[in-house]
Amino acid sequence: MNFDLKTLTQTSALSHKTDLMVVAIKTGENKLPASKSGSNHPVLSQYLREIQQEESFDAKTGKTLLILKPLHVQAKRILLLGVGDATQAQIRKAVNSCFSSVKSLGYKEVTLYFDDSFQGFEQSLKHSILAISDAVYLYTKTKPSAKLDHASLSRASETSTKGDKKGEYGAPSGINLVTIAHSGAKSASFKQAFAEATALGEGIELAKEWGNRPANYATPTHLGQVAQNLGKQANIKVNVMGPKEVEKLGMGSFISVAKGSSEPLRFITMEYRGAKAKSLDPVVLVGKGITFDTGGISLKPGAGMDEMKFDMCGAASVLGVFKTLSLLNPADLHVVGLIPTCENMPDGLAVKPGDVVTSMSGQTIEILNTDAEGRLILCDALTYAKRFKPKAVIDIATLTGACVIALGHVRSGLFSNNDALASAIQEAGETSLDTCWRMPLDDEYADALKSNFADVANVGDRSAGSVTAAKFLQRFANEFAWAHLDIAGTAWRSGGSKGSTGRPVGLLMEFLLRHSKISSKVEKTK
Repeated sequence: MNFDLKTLTQTSALSHKTDLMVVAIKTGENKLPASKSGSNHPVLSQYLREIQQEESFDAKTGKTLLILKPLHVQAKRILLLGVGDATQAQIRKAVNSCFSSVKSLGYKEVTLYFDDSFQGFEQSLKHSILAISDAVYLYTKTKPSAKLDHASLSRASETSTKGDKKGEYGAPSGINLVTIAHSGAKSASFKQAFAEATALGEGIELAKEWGNRPANYATPTHLGQVAQNLGKQANIKVNVMGPKEVEKLGMGSFISVAKGSSEPLRFITMEYRGAKAKSLDPVVLVGKGITFDTGGISLKPGAGMDEMKFDMCGAASVLGVFKTLSLLNPADLHVVGLIPTCENMPDGLAVKPGDVVTSMSGQTIEILNTDAEGRLILCDALTYAKRFKPKAVIDIATLTGACVIALGHVRSGLFSNNDALASAIQEAGETSLDTCWRMPLDDEYADALKSNFADVANVGDRSAGSVTAAKFLQRFANEFAWAHLDIAGTAWRSGGSKGSTGRPVGLLMEFLLRHSKISSKVEKTK
């Protein structure tokens, strides 16, 4: 998807040639307000006011009114788009709904216009771009008919001569260029917000794409190749380790999960260091990369098991963050990404319930349930993270169904041993509309993980399952500021709209860009 940022006053908006001009209208506005730039022209305001009054357009969130042959305007069509009270959530919802509807109508260029009455345009710009990117994304890797059907509906996918971009993965865009227009769009802050949003959109798309691919098209080897491709970019170093290297590291817990699969495991390390970050301790992101989860010997029910291809969405989010970093190149960031990735399969070599394995930390683990495998690969990655002397470590994992029961599909679960880190992550979630909710880590929850045969069991009983999973991980993260994001309820959608959401790339990038300068001091909290 191609985007452009332009300054359009009401005067220049009249002469701006575009296939469709989408004009954002707030509730209670009976006209387009006059431009504050000094070059106001009343024709556009007067014309839109008359249309709104005639059609009783009330500008509720997502409501639209299409004007086929607008007078006085060079745009071929005008679409009034209601954005309610113009909160960022309402703008994002309305823009997403609008572009989901118009993406296949053959427009070469669409212009989205915000007038001077919109406050905080930087955030409106950001959420509009992300909403449009989400709306026009089309998965085609294993469904070529989707590409053909889309192309037949969209003349733009074949006939555009300006800004044609089919996307990194070959998915055609029914709209080739979206211009975001505002009277103050020349300012440096708008340009910075635009750059961040477009880069973030590409990072989220990468995370969605690899989350959506079936397990035979997204193996641990494939994820390693994605990382190596990102490593070709400036300021990013990548190392992909296989079974022999991981065995030398002593990652017995990680290795145990991969034993039942013919697909070799990979341990991916990625490092981004900005030009002004040579002396900065890094933030380490650890992404769970189970590319398919059968449950192992503790086999899952067959219904819905296909969705276990999404069990690597934590890894996909780390790849998405590094994609965004490669495009933005922020000077003052030092970020490390760790991705332990393998399949969890049930063959004759697979780990069995009751087996005891030794983690990289030296702690022994009694595996009572082989379907609680995510924590077994993450714990060794958390131990490995210590060598970077991190400012903070955040692991991201589709870890527990219990978190879905607790928080549904709206907020990710947040656990942390550090109040400052937890607050920074939660604030980043609210700003990015990629929200999370802090959960407890009381010491008493660890009692459920006691074992007669090892230092710790990998599961407790069914009560507080998301908390006991986090308590297991906390044992391996006591030497640094640590947070755990359980994204089991937010990483993908089921049903008719089944697919990866790309979360929490938005939250992570907001945290890194604006909230990562926290103290590295560990303050154990409940």
